[in-house]
Amino acid sequence: MRMLDDLMPFLAMVTVQLGYAGMNFTSKLALDSGMKPLVLVAYRQMFATLATIPFAYFIEWKTRPKITWPIFFQIFLCSVTGATGNQVLYFVGLENSTPTIGCALTNILPAITFVLAVIFRQEYVRIKTKPGQAKVFGTIMCVGGAMVLSFYHGKTFGIPNSSIHWKFAEKMSEENSGNKSNLIMGSIAIIASSISWAAWVIIQTKLSKKFPAPYTCTTLMCLISSIMCSVIGLIVERKRAAWKLNATIRLVSALYSGIVCSALAFCLIVWSIQRKGPLYVSVFSPLLLVIVAIVSWALFQEKLFIGTAIGSVLIVTGLYAVLWGKDKELKPDNVIVEPELTKDAESGDLGQQQLFCACSNGNIHHVEG
Repeated sequence: MRMLDDLMPFLAMVTVQLGYAGMNFTSKLALDSGMKPLVLVAYRQMFATLATIPFAYFIEWKTRPKITWPIFFQIFLCSVTGATGNQVLYFVGLENSTPTIGCALTNILPAITFVLAVIFRQEYVRIKTKPGQAKVFGTIMCVGGAMVLSFYHGKTFGIPNSSIHWKFAEKMSEENSGNKSNLIMGSIAIIASSISWAAWVIIQTKLSKKFPAPYTCTTLMCLISSIMCSVIGLIVERKRAAWKLNATIRLVSALYSGIVCSALAFCLIVWSIQRKGPLYVSVFSPLLLVIVAIVSWALFQEKLFIGTAIGSVLIVTGLYAVLWGKDKELKPDNVIVEPELTKDAESGDLGQQQLFCACSNGNIHHVEG
């Protein structure tokens, strides 16, 4: 029985990472087919809203706190940063780079969150302690890895091409070959996506104390984001053809990312956190990078550059350093309460959020502290 209790969260998190990997590929193919990032995010949030409404209603209808105007405003800010800004920027970056680069760069999220938390005085560096030193070291490693991955590519590894040929992917790649992609711009957009997501963590930490209803919060955020993206998208993309889901890959991408990555993955992650804690969920993040790198080579004939490999190793090393420091800091023996520290930071809620948000780039929007 104990073995089953350990096995089920493991299988749940592996399933989540496989689901996120699929999102990167379906989204990349949809973008290569000509689908615009704003349109993709709008449809994703629409389907995500429909998928999460049943959970919000049946699970939280008795325990849901009253939604006041201040709480609604915070949910709106969370939607702007954690849903719209984060996802639009990520898809813009994915459109101009590769799934491997996208997955690698999103692992800098805990380091960026740590920096913003220090700036907004929700966390202290404590450089004289080992956890503080680990977080600073990890942040430097993540930033250095992101810079290497963004601005240095180098030679390709001498890995032979895959013998697998997916005709549909090859066709999409050929059709998109005329569109000029910019790896540097793509990397910068993905980094900006992580900054937007980190800003959401800071806001969400406050909101989760006042409004502990994760499913309702996620549903409202997806709804607000879908309206926001639709309005902006209709202003930018007025052609009806841009909004048509006549291409199968566009419909599949929107449905998949909305239902699998915003509804199913959210439930599995919350379930796993309840049984194993946020650090357990976070350590699975690099698995996504490995899966995406292998599948990109096998099905998409993606070349692996030396700079991509070095940058990815630095980022993953920095990720685990930050997670180790945060985990040690949350231990009762290591808790040091600063006089000016906010109540959220004292209670460890920001740390729990940071550990949780390292899980992946699937853009999940809430978890209880």
